[in-house]
Parts: sequence; structure tokens; C-alpha cells
Amino acid sequence: MRPKNRVLALGSAGALVTATLIAGAVSAPAANAAAGHGYDREARGATIAAARAAKAGIDWQDCPADWGLAKPIQCGYVTVPLDYAKPFGKQIKLAVDRARNTGTAQERQGALIYNPGGPGGSGLRFPTRVTNKNALWANTAKAYDFVGFDPRGVGRSAPISCVDPQEFVKAPKADPVPDSEADKRAQRKLAAEYADGCYERSGEMLPHMTTPNTARDLDVIRAALGEKKLNFLGVSYGTYLGAVYGTLFPGHVRRMVVDSVVNPDRDNIWYQANLNQDIAFEGRWKDWQDWVAANDAAFHLGTTRAAVQAKWLQLRATAKKSPIGGVVGPAELISFFQSAPYYDSAWVPVATVFSKYVAGDTQALVDAAAPDMSDTAGNISSENGNAVYTAVECADAKWPTSWQKWDRDNTRLHQDYPFMTWANAWMNLPCATWPVKQQTPVNVTTGKGLPPVLIVQSERDAATPYEGAVELHKRFKGSRLITEKDAGSHGVTGLVNPCINQRVDTYLLTGKVDAADVTCAPHATPKP
Repeated sequence: MRPKNRVLALGSAGALVTATLIAGAVSAPAANAAAGHGYDREARGATIAAARAAKAGIDWQDCPADWGLAKPIQCGYVTVPLDYAKPFGKQIKLAVDRARNTGTAQERQGALIYNPGGPGGSGLRFPTRVTNKNALWANTAKAYDFVGFDPRGVGRSAPISCVDPQEFVKAPKADPVPDSEADKRAQRKLAAEYADGCYERSGEMLPHMTTPNTARDLDVIRAALGEKKLNFLGVSYGTYLGAVYGTLFPGHVRRMVVDSVVNPDRDNIWYQANLNQDIAFEGRWKDWQDWVAANDAAFHLGTTRAAVQAKWLQLRATAKKSPIGGVVGPAELISFFQSAPYYDSAWVPVATVFSKYVAGDTQALVDAAAPDMSDTAGNISSENGNAVYTAVECADAKWPTSWQKWDRDNTRLHQDYPFMTWANAWMNLPCATWPVKQQTPVNVTTGKGLPPVLIVQSERDAATPYEGAVELHKRFKGSRLITEKDAGSHGVTGLVNPCINQRVDTYLLTGKVDAADVTCAPHATPKP
């Protein structure tokens, strides 16, 4: 789950086929009806689409040059229905890629499919973990083909758009923190216009941009790969995709690792989830400031959290009065600085830029925080990612339509958690006036045949607070929870921590989990 703030433009939608069912590759997801989702038509449509895909397979080719994925990575497409209730209606193509397993034919255990989150993130870079010889994944790569995909609406899979990409990234944006009712009215107008723009540019896709549909797509990809069961690694929003897949298709899961977990409780999806993020971001922002203060010899930003915060508020006030370099205002600052509470890997780069600015070098900050208007491909990708983020979150669940509720909740939160609250509110406000029907979230639960799921979570994660992992652990019986204590980076499985890395390897290679939940010491703190 990624608050790529829209206002901040961070770089950072039944017939019978029994005879055509391919034995073994596809089995009907009976759990849909059993779990009482009322998804019978979609369940039937997913079975039909999976059977078709199993028959068609994937026509693997060298990747197109402009995809930036060198041999031996291969690329292809999988066809899925836009609307699973109408499996013979309009179809869309999903881009997939793979790197074959590096071990022997005997060592091969199938395909491992990856989703990096968002919603709106592309998984197509995943196979480069094999080709770039990423040491953390070397053991797993022996056993599995690493498979990535662009979910529906993303990148090369029937991409959606809500606004002209150059317009989307243009800076400076208005300060997200409102000074007046007039400021709030202006932001509300922008949010409503954004929702309208999504409908104008991508209206046909919007009703179908849901997590359950992406889960069905995942099952069709599984079938197209010729896999009887799914091996899946989901990070951030990818954990919610995994939770929904595991609920709709419990008997189709072989191994599933979820890392940095969205709380799947229906009441949390998605309005409450974003409010909870604001609280967690403030906590992790303070962790980063403590670290900056402890490393004052390197950064010269103050020896206490309060001193670092004072410098931040001073920078913010300066940028509000007159955007730095004409382009970096408070919105662009939040967009850049929020990567520090997100990822430990950003601690040093963000502190370095901040330090340079305070020492008189404003260019480093402009280079880091301002949009690059010449990077049209990057800007298209940013706009598309935000469009998908918005479309999925708005369509997955019913959002409050009362502005009074949004105003009350965010005003209250902002008093104690000012770093992200209003920026996050404006980013999600298009959901209050969303122009298509909003669904009821799936009730995530354990269905027949679901194997043990491995859950990995850091204790102080800002984007997906720890409670999410605890909640999914409760809902998926037999699951195991690995907690990284006194840590807060988002996306734990990509960090060097042998206590975690070895358990992820063991699970993916053997299916074994520990007899009880595990607490691991934190990974190494970044060094300036």
C-alpha cells in the first residue's frame, strides 16, 4: 500500500465449459460459493478463463526492447475477461515475464509469481533478481521460475489513466496542509475533477479494477503457466491480493509468502487503512529523526529529534513562502521525505540531501524532489500507478461520501500526526465522489485446502502497520508469523536478515514452517 500522493505526484480497474476443463491444470474454485461471497458468476467466469488459458499457454518471446528486460528474461501475454461475470465478453491482455529456474530439471518446483504492491505497482522487474544474481534469492531461484506481471490497468496490461501525465507531475502543487476553508474547497475540487478524469479517460475499466478481479487474473496466469497450484510472493498491497486469492482459491495455493501486511478486515479496507497509515508514518518519521540526531557528526541537523524536527519545519515554511528552485513546495517535500519513513534504504539519501540543503546547497534538493518534465516515460508511469492505486482502492469498498466525516477525521488526526495526514487525505478523496459502483470487500478467511501461509512483518512499519499481520495470521489458520522486532522498513524479505532470509528459503523450498511464531532481531541499521 503506497501513499503515492496524487497531489504530490510522487515518482515514487456464464456459459458451460465443463468439457474444456484441462484436467489437473484447473479445478473449479468452489470456495467462492462456500465462503458465501455471492461471487458465483465471477467464480464460474474465472474457471472458464483459467481453462482457456491452460489450453492456450503463453507464447514466450524475447522481451520487446523498450521493456528494458534483457535476455534470458522472456515476455508474453495472458488473456483475461474484463468482467468475469461475462467470460465471453471483452478480453484484455496482461503482460507477464519470467526467468527460468537456475537449477536442474529435478530441482524445479514450478513458478513463483510476485506482486510488489501499490495497488499500481508493476512486477515485471522481479525476474531481474535472478539475472542480476541477487544473493538473497539464489536458493529459491534454483527451484523456481521467477514470474512477474503487470496487473490489470498497470503499465503494459490495458493501462488506465486519469489525467494528462505531464499535468499530473507538474510542480509546485498546493500545500496539502490547509490554512483555510478556501484551501479545503480547492483541494476538494481537485479531487472531484480527478475522479471525473478517471471516468472520462478510463470509464470502461473502472468497474472492474478490483482486488478480487486481480486475484482471478492471478489464477488465470497460474493456469496459463501450466501450474496446478500457485506459489506467490506478495509485498505491501500484494499481501491483500494474496489474502483475497487465498480466500477465493484456497485449494489452488501451494506456497504463499506475504510481506508487510495490509490489515484485511473489511472495516479497514480502505478508508480506515489510510487513517491508520497516518499514525504509523508519524511514528516511523520520529524513528528516522532519532537516527539523524544520533548521526549528527555526519549530517549536522541537530543532536535531538526536536532539533531535527525544527529544521524540517523551517524548511517547510521556507518552501511554502517561496518554492525552492521555483518548483519544490511543501507538497514536493513530503513526497520526497516520506521515502525515509517508508524504507530504511532511503535514510541516508534523504538525510544527505537535507544536510546539503541546510549547508547551503539547494540544487541537491531540487534534483531530488522536483519532477523531471523531460522524463515523459517516467511521468506516464507515475500517473498510471496513481490512477490504478485510486481506481482499485475506490472500487474495492464503499467510502464515506460525507465531506464532514473526512474533515473531522483528518483534522483530528493532523493535530497529533501532522507529517502525512492531509497529504494522504487529498490523495484518497476522489473515492468520495467515485463515479462507479463500489464493492463490498471479500471476507478474508481460511477455506478448504489452504496450506500454511508464511507472514513476515516489521514491528514499526509505516505503510502497513503491524496489526495487519496479526489480523491475517488470525484469519489464515495454520499460518506462521515472523516478526522483525524494533525495525520498521516496508518490505522485509528484500533485506539482509539471516533469521528471516533462511526461513523464507526453507518455506519456499520445503513448505516447512516453524512449530511456533518467530521473533527476529532487526536487520542492520543504515550507516551514514
